[in-house]
Amino acid sequence: MLPEKRFPTYAYLPGRHPHPVRDPLGHSYQNEPVTVAVEEALGSDVFRWGIDLFNHGYYWESHEAWEPLWHAAKQSTQHRVFFKGLILLAASGVKIREGKRVAAARHAARAAGLFRQIVRGQNGLFEAALGMPPAALAEYADAATTSPVVLPEPMPGQPVPVFEFILAPKSESV
Repeated sequence: MLPEKRFPTYAYLPGRHPHPVRDPLGHSYQNEPVTVAVEEALGSDVFRWGIDLFNHGYYWESHEAWEPLWHAAKQSTQHRVFFKGLILLAASGVKIREGKRVAAARHAARAAGLFRQIVRGQNGLFEAALGMPPAALAEYADAATTSPVVLPEPMPGQPVPVFEFILAPKSESV
């Protein structure tokens, strides 16, 4: 979705790679967080970059991309719930890749619960941003940790997508 952006040199897993932000060898060391107004969040490059990262298995990195959007959503409960759900789903992906099924299931269940809280009237906005209704994403989140995931042997540091769906905004003018 954002061809001008390059994926990080590795998909971070705790204890296996340099911490992306805190370690001088990290792929995002000294990168400044981007500020986005909540009204612009769903159509922003920051949001779309998070989707690109998520779809390609960079779960920790997608979480970091979406976190400033969650912080910006203090005045919009629905946006805050939406972004927190995405952050938890990304955290679940990290835990699946680490082989921590209990933690992955806990994060995925919390994400599913948040996606189910999104008010139906707001659904169209978030559905366009995801390419699916939040309720459908809740079902995917629940399913992600109930069926066993057999991860292929990755190239060192490369991402391993663990979810059987992709996020695909319906329009660039979300």
